[in-house]
Amino acid sequence: MEQNKKEPVKGIRIRTINLLMILLSCILYVLLITVTIRISKEYEGVHDSMDDYIACEASGDLLTEGSAYLTEQVRLYVITAERRYMDNYFTEVHVTRRRETALDQMREYYGEKEYQYLAGALKNSNDLMEREIYAMRLVAEAGGEAAEDLPSEVREVRLTEEDLALLPEEMVKKAQSLVFGDSYQEAKDQIAGDVEESLSGVHEATHERMLSSAGELKSTMARQGGLISVLFVENIIIFILILLLIIRPLQIYIRCIREDRMMEITGSYEFKYLALTYNDIYEVNTANEAMLRYQAEHDPLTGIINRGAFEQLKELLRIRPIPLALLIVDVDKFKQVNDGYGHETGDKVLKKVAELLQEGFRATDYPARIGGDEFAVILTNMTEKQSQVIERKIGEMNDALTHPQDGLPVVSLSVGAAFSEQGFTDDLYRRADLALYEVKEHGRCGCRFYREKEE
Repeated sequence: MEQNKKEPVKGIRIRTINLLMILLSCILYVLLITVTIRISKEYEGVHDSMDDYIACEASGDLLTEGSAYLTEQVRLYVITAERRYMDNYFTEVHVTRRRETALDQMREYYGEKEYQYLAGALKNSNDLMEREIYAMRLVAEAGGEAAEDLPSEVREVRLTEEDLALLPEEMVKKAQSLVFGDSYQEAKDQIAGDVEESLSGVHEATHERMLSSAGELKSTMARQGGLISVLFVENIIIFILILLLIIRPLQIYIRCIREDRMMEITGSYEFKYLALTYNDIYEVNTANEAMLRYQAEHDPLTGIINRGAFEQLKELLRIRPIPLALLIVDVDKFKQVNDGYGHETGDKVLKKVAELLQEGFRATDYPARIGGDEFAVILTNMTEKQSQVIERKIGEMNDALTHPQDGLPVVSLSVGAAFSEQGFTDDLYRRADLALYEVKEHGRCGCRFYREKEE
């Protein structure tokens, strides 16, 4: 043993290799994330180009729809002379405004060239409106509609002396010729041509943007593939090192433990050091190994540990100088519950109390049933500074018990608590019991902590 202690430990340190691999991995992952972000941006560029094209195509359709709608309404009006078609016409002009909306959208997504074509289409459509409004004025005049009842645009139109001299039937006929004639259709075709030219320019610009983005995307993805390959090689190297420096020594050590013999000195620096330390302990005395073997016995009714297991736990905690708290818990007026509702209901109340104690405290705490309606809880790593936490939890439990939602009778808990900084001391139970007595003397249903003056 002395020779082993003086023997210097030599070998590759896992910590050193680990730091190097972490550094290399971080560099590679930062590069990979950077490339991935670049790929994402390039993909967004392609996606945005397509979205812009779709939006511009929709803008062209919107202008065409608005112009077509105006044509439809004016034609229906000059044929039927129904006022609602005139109203629909000017609702589109002043409220819906699809043509103007289309122009605003085009300016947002593409350049001046595409915008000018669409602006030209809107101008031609506005020019055509003068003819359409004139036609509506002729029909209104022929129908004898009062000028003050007409929209301002129609009311302000001045008919020529020649048109004023026409008979009503001739006025209607001329109005129809204005919106159904060849010259009117030529103007409509010009509007459609401007929209088509605008969309053609949009298509070309979109194609160029998508080609550029696709090229960048391909190049970036190639870099990403290279980085992934480097990461793959790094992982293979890490696997081999783990196999040689960790897994193989572990297999040897497991075999040594199973055969109850000293460990072989092999593997990395850390494993060699571990083997030397183990061998020292093995040679000195295996009895120095402190193992807490504890299997709690459970109360068959409540499912928490019973008094026998509680006593074993007390003995174990006597040799562990850790801060803890002991709670002694009584169910107030439990005898009345048993007498008034029967033992079956009493058992349900006890189960409910046990559940509240288990759920209300931590997994490292030990609630136990130590008597008929008497419980205890050992709270590990607990000091007097946390008294308010304990008091709040007991208050929540009492609130649940005094306001039952499950049909069980109202009960409450009286709790006495005491703290110890040195594990489970001989007088800890006595001090907690004194605190419990104080609770019962002051009306039950509460929690008190032992203070020196209580003696």
